[in-house]
Amino acid sequence: MKAPLAFATGLLVLATAAHGEVYRYVDSQGNVTYSDEPIDGGEEVKVKPVTTITLPKPETVQETEELRQKVEKEGSVYQSLSFSYPSDQQAFHSGNGNVTFEVSSSPGLREGHKYEVTLDGQPVGQSTSGQVTVNNIDRGTHNAGVHIVDPEGVQVKTGTPITFTIHRPSVQN
Repeated sequence: MKAPLAFATGLLVLATAAHGEVYRYVDSQGNVTYSDEPIDGGEEVKVKPVTTITLPKPETVQETEELRQKVEKEGSVYQSLSFSYPSDQQAFHSGNGNVTFEVSSSPGLREGHKYEVTLDGQPVGQSTSGQVTVNNIDRGTHNAGVHIVDPEGVQVKTGTPITFTIHRPSVQN
């Protein structure tokens, strides 16, 4: 009976030691310093436990033969897909960071299909009109991609990506 009690007590001591304390110290100039070691004149800060969630691993997505054939069939309808604006390697000034992407395909979109624009690998908008406006893009160089997606959101055609640079004014220049 003593062994389980000693084991539980040992675990409690280890858990307390592993928890770790945080100390806060404010110097005469008002600079705040945090440390995991006690500081003369400092105070211990109570830190709430961090909630962690372990997500399950996503299942490996495998392209089915049926999906591959569907994409081939629907994508082969389009001979071309490209950006009309901005052009590749274009640099321009955009004070507010808004850019209206113009895309076109030959032939035009089929019923239910949409143009999808991605910015730096992330989808930023879909449209049937061929124009997608993205607001407040950070200054710098970005990569944009264009796709045609079917009603289920499956990319059936991918156009040539472009790179463009936005110059935005700042307080420093």
